[in-house]
Amino acid sequence: MPDVKMPQLGESVTEGTVGQWFKKVGDPVAQYEPLLEVVTDKVTAEVPSDFDGVLQEICVQEGDTVSVGTVLCRVATPSDRTAQVPAHVSDVSVQTQPQENEAAKSGANVPQSSSEGAVTQPAPRPSGRFSPAVLSLAEEHHVDLADVTGSGEGGRITRKDVLVYLEHRQSHATATTEVKPDTARGVQSPPPTRPTSPSTGLPERRTESADADVEVVEATAIRKTIARRMVDSKHNAPHAWTMVEADVTRLAQFRDTAKVDFKRREGVDLTYLPFFIKAAVEALKRFPEVNASWVDGQIHYKKRVHISIAVATDAGLAVPVIHDADSLSIAGLAHRINELAAKARSGRLTVDDVQGGTFTVNNTGAFGSVLSQPIINAPQAAILSCESVVKRPVVVDDAIAIRSMVNLCMSLDHRVLDGWVAGQFLQAVRERLCSFGAETVLY
Repeated sequence: MPDVKMPQLGESVTEGTVGQWFKKVGDPVAQYEPLLEVVTDKVTAEVPSDFDGVLQEICVQEGDTVSVGTVLCRVATPSDRTAQVPAHVSDVSVQTQPQENEAAKSGANVPQSSSEGAVTQPAPRPSGRFSPAVLSLAEEHHVDLADVTGSGEGGRITRKDVLVYLEHRQSHATATTEVKPDTARGVQSPPPTRPTSPSTGLPERRTESADADVEVVEATAIRKTIARRMVDSKHNAPHAWTMVEADVTRLAQFRDTAKVDFKRREGVDLTYLPFFIKAAVEALKRFPEVNASWVDGQIHYKKRVHISIAVATDAGLAVPVIHDADSLSIAGLAHRINELAAKARSGRLTVDDVQGGTFTVNNTGAFGSVLSQPIINAPQAAILSCESVVKRPVVVDDAIAIRSMVNLCMSLDHRVLDGWVAGQFLQAVRERLCSFGAETVLY
């Protein structure tokens, strides 16, 4: 019986979170038909079936985070003679119904509360199948699984359901102390609906801290992965930082003149970012040492230029890649930036859209920043932050003039680059930006 495993969704992605199952156990599936949705820090992707057949078993529940290569489900193909729906996949409530009906017909006594509210015997345990993690957690905290509402496939109880139940029980501990212990169970209300994260659509776990003014929210899968990667980058790569300022007055004047016509003709905005990327790409061609990465004690120099750009979304920071950016004109870069940003904000980035980057250009000036110290997008050797273009007084030919200035901030991996090479690279970027003007060709 073939297995469907967690795919490698990007070069540095090692795990993913199951967001939603599109199929139930027993459903027929066709080859290449999506089975489920997986969420990572880079992309939200659908995992298709590689086979025609019937979904025989779901091994990972919604909300669970597993590593690459983990078996997600099993599909019974036509060649499997045993392809059938297991009896244990029915909903817990459906499984227990025949037992209750049989008891009613035979006149068996059903446990009821006395006038004082005492329960004569504990509630029966659901007859569904539980994972070892669920059983262990329930045993450890003395949880009767009959009281837990399942959110998994067919009402199946997951480990997170037990955790939410425990949080609910703890938060209501004070209130329940006013009720007799035997009665509390009989009138217990179901756990409240859990708010979902805007980034993944998965349940958020909110808890009250000792400080009444603080709300504690569990980080989403995307935020946890970003945090881990940033810590790894700062821990493994010795960061150095340098900055130059560039006079882009001619560029600012040219853009102000051309942006209205460009928007009318091309349908996208002409921002500063395509010019910054164009200047960086040409500088990378002059200094290929910057277009490199440190891998297991070796320096890998990349022959192709793939520029990563940072896009802020409701789900968190996405970093799509402009592949072969050196082959695009300024207009071509503007279109590609607009396309990738739209896909990132609508959650439509593919695996190809987010992998292969060799150098990152970060447009921090878009939100008004004038100085920043970015963290390297490992395993790349450097990242360039282009700050906000602002008018300020500067000295020009021994006179004070008002010029449009921009700070170019660069963080570099000192294992790969030295300050001398980084300084030359930044000088090349500055020279190219200063050369943009009325004669600039956009196409």
